[in-house]
Amino acid sequence: MIVVSHPTGNQNVRQAARAFAEAGLLQEFWTTLNWNRDGIANRFLPRRIQELLNRRSFPEISRSKMRTLPGRELGRLLLGPRSLPFLFQHENGAFSIDQVSVALDRKVAARLRHMRKCDLIYAYEDAALESFRVARERNIARVYELPIGYWRAADELFAEECEREPEWAVTLIGARDSGAKRARKDEELHLAERIIVASSFTRRTLASASFRAPVEVIPYGAPPVVGEPIEPRSGKVRVLFVGSLEQRKGLSYLFKAMEPLTEHVELTLLGRKVVPDCRPLEIALKKYRWIPSLDHAGVLREMREHDILVFPSLFEGFGLVILEAMAQGTPVITTPNTAGPDLIDDGVEGFIVPIRSGEAIAEKIELLAHNRERLHEMKSAARRKAALRSWDTYRQRLAEMAREVIARELPTT
Repeated sequence: MIVVSHPTGNQNVRQAARAFAEAGLLQEFWTTLNWNRDGIANRFLPRRIQELLNRRSFPEISRSKMRTLPGRELGRLLLGPRSLPFLFQHENGAFSIDQVSVALDRKVAARLRHMRKCDLIYAYEDAALESFRVARERNIARVYELPIGYWRAADELFAEECEREPEWAVTLIGARDSGAKRARKDEELHLAERIIVASSFTRRTLASASFRAPVEVIPYGAPPVVGEPIEPRSGKVRVLFVGSLEQRKGLSYLFKAMEPLTEHVELTLLGRKVVPDCRPLEIALKKYRWIPSLDHAGVLREMREHDILVFPSLFEGFGLVILEAMAQGTPVITTPNTAGPDLIDDGVEGFIVPIRSGEAIAEKIELLAHNRERLHEMKSAARRKAALRSWDTYRQRLAEMAREVIARELPTT
């Protein structure tokens, strides 16, 4: 039986817990919040709070399997850093995501210490150390998912980026990580018996890490593909970016790409700011359409209503928005530092462009803006490719991996 642990329970984590549940392997799923969207309390909350909390609902997992530690995460979500900034201080603030993750990890470790039966703990970066230490003591198998590239590779890139785009450096939150946090990440890797990544890029970044466990690439899946016909559009080409508004996502290069294109291209930005005071970002947000947040259905709707998704990320683990857009019939322009090369045949379902190249992004947008027939063909091709990358396949592969690890760890008779 398997215990899954993750502080926020995002889409890929939900699918992992569901994979084990469907296989009859899930013992407990630990997270911070499991909101009851049908509860009486939900009816009386402001709409903004309702939308926020409803994203932390897990109807696909039996409530009997759910375990939560809500205190710090409720504070993090409902207060926000503007109210009491010292509580949100990077790494050390009581409501920082680091402290939320560490608290959950300790709780799961305490639970593992007293469980009568557990075969495997499945945990994620920054929230696995104490759980893995106890699991090692109790001879429980340890599977570690690294959802983004290894920190040493990120550090090198971020240092270069701070020199290239100094005004954007404030948004590179990962560059502020302490030595203690980085040592924690390395010990988690060292304790793992199997490492799961979602893209070839993430696996390559591990070349500079020291660990003994085998690494397996299990790509994430796409939502159900939209069935209605793709109708050709006229007018301006509608370009969409989805993600947190930070330089790790390559935002400055997207804005450089847009400068010569504004007469025949519209840009929408969908995502939250990671810091309140980045000057070039504030200028851009006044220039382009900006949607701070939408629920998942709203995000998919925006993807369907746009012609191209541009995801110029400098350092990513996968980039779920790539497959989500493709499933809506929206081709993608992205970089090699994402799962793009694993998902896209360059020039067929989208384009792979070099990182830090606004010129290359602009060239591909311009090409499709002036060749609507090719854009239409790419839309259909993107949808066909996404249909081959279902979450069903992901869940099957993850369950097979877990069974293999458990079988290897169980004593023979």
